[in-house]
Amino acid sequence: MNAMTSETAQIILAVIPIVGIAIGGVTVFFYLLWHHHEIKLRIKTGTYQTSNFDLKTFSLLCGLLLTGVGIALTILFLVVDGLSYPLLGGLIPLSIGICLLIFYKINPDFHK
Repeated sequence: MNAMTSETAQIILAVIPIVGIAIGGVTVFFYLLWHHHEIKLRIKTGTYQTSNFDLKTFSLLCGLLLTGVGIALTILFLVVDGLSYPLLGGLIPLSIGICLLIFYKINPDFHK
């Protein structure tokens, strides 16, 4: 028995990611717009303070997280598919994580 889904179900399944991406894009747009207006008003009223973003901690955390996820995905895709294109799904975060860890280690601003 071949269990085929109906055409209606296939259309709904194809539309779900598109709708999700559209809603996410609209949400990000309005967040950025409102954040921009908030900063403009804070500058006008004189209450704006620059935030101290800790790039050193951020690069270390992201590097460790991406390296861990990349290793797990790379091993999973190697076991499931062997050497094939899906393996990039693990190698890309792995290489980005390793690059962030290298950046953390060699950036001269962090050693001050």
